[in-house]
Amino acid sequence: MYTVAVTKDFIANHFLIGGDWGSENSPHAHHYVAEISIEAAELDKHGYLVDIVEIEAALDSIVDDFRDSMLNEKPEFAGLNPSIEHFSRIICERMLGKVKPPGKGSLSVKLWENATCWAAYRKSF
Repeated sequence: MYTVAVTKDFIANHFLIGGDWGSENSPHAHHYVAEISIEAAELDKHGYLVDIVEIEAALDSIVDDFRDSMLNEKPEFAGLNPSIEHFSRIICERMLGKVKPPGKGSLSVKLWENATCWAAYRKSF
């Protein structure tokens, strides 16, 4: 299997809902790092899974939509707790809408909320 990966950092705000998580229930910011990896057995005619420039552009456009925003106000989070688990799935689904890897494989998003905590979501294509 081949793997290609790209990371991007950004700051976004949120507050948790539906439970008593102390200060996490109040609006606050996180310095997120989104780590995108694509894995498949096939390469395209140029020897790429997906051109890194294409991955970077797709991730930049997704991150730009969330950067410095309040995640709770984004339509993707309507009715959801804006956890890093949900956020990693949302980024993954958006990435698969923007990049088209050849063959069958998976796209994973590992979303770091700080230096020691992350959640991930993987979807097959």
